[in-house]
Amino acid sequence: MNSQGKLKIYLGYAAGVGKTYEMLEQAQELKARGADVIIGYFEPHGRKDTIAKTEGLEMIPRKRVEYRGSTFEEMDTDAIVERHPDVAVIDEFPHTNVPGAPREKRWEDVRYILDHGIDVLTTMNVQHLESLNDRVAQITGVKVRETIPDWVVNQAGEVVMVDLTPRALLNRLERGVIYPPEKARRALDNFFKESTLVALREVAMRQTAHEVEERIEQTDDALPAINSVSSRSARVEDAVVIYISDDPSTAMLTRRGKRVADLLHANCFAVFVTDQSDLRSLPPEKRAAVERHLNFARNLHVETRVLAESDHARAIVDFARLHNARQIFLPRLVGKGVDRLLGKSLVNQVVSLANDMEVTIVADRRQERQPGK
Repeated sequence: MNSQGKLKIYLGYAAGVGKTYEMLEQAQELKARGADVIIGYFEPHGRKDTIAKTEGLEMIPRKRVEYRGSTFEEMDTDAIVERHPDVAVIDEFPHTNVPGAPREKRWEDVRYILDHGIDVLTTMNVQHLESLNDRVAQITGVKVRETIPDWVVNQAGEVVMVDLTPRALLNRLERGVIYPPEKARRALDNFFKESTLVALREVAMRQTAHEVEERIEQTDDALPAINSVSSRSARVEDAVVIYISDDPSTAMLTRRGKRVADLLHANCFAVFVTDQSDLRSLPPEKRAAVERHLNFARNLHVETRVLAESDHARAIVDFARLHNARQIFLPRLVGKGVDRLLGKSLVNQVVSLANDMEVTIVADRRQERQPGK
């Protein structure tokens, strides 16, 4: 029986900061010390200095996959497991595999490799972390579709931030080190604005600091807990409760609540309240949306509950109080006519009933900016 492999993540805030270069430098050092190191997947992007770092490292050939008349190249996970090195270097952790692959995401492939006792070095940018998805979208104006659940990153043995000042990164872009000239010009007009890069770098640094705090607390229980959300120390039995509805903003609400729960080291619950005995009695469209949001919460390792109660506000607050919740997360429901009044009424009732808890009302700014809503 193989022991579990160790995961090391090289985290950056944008393309070109040097994540893959640093990962390959580590791989070369491990090989020089006698470790059996292979490259499971490498994306060169035409960067000569990074490509040079692969010299002398065995590279597992990519697997060719046919899909809808086209041929794609994917990482050959089975070949890596069969080769069974000490360490596998795998670029682009958040990648989505071609439909029909045994696993949907590369991070799932990596977990499969780790389960076979192989250590993995990998790379990702902070915008791919699930709980930061909405925050990054506000900064960049771009919604990242390929995300990694926080619990996957939290299970890494080590997270290393690869840092480069925004000005230095822009200099690299302008010199053609990151992208060819035409692509570089488009990048400068969009994602690679200095103000955007400064904000993303701050997010990455905060996330790395949080990872450090997590690891300090895991390795030395005698150290005082560091809490970046509140000055109060969290008790083991504390909880955060997230209200689930069919509203599109629910995914954003769930990410926000889960991130706060993680920072507080608190339990996290996602709760849907219905007048009926089960979800099958809901209108098909609403049922599909609620089930999608509950599944999304489960994928983030949030416990889900469906409560059959006619008084939704009291059901939420009673559940929160039963589980020693210190925070309830509610959406600022945006609708028309009666729906809007009902949404406002739910928020007001919860705030009134939960006078011993913090109630956080989260608005989806993208919805609020849409005219006529």
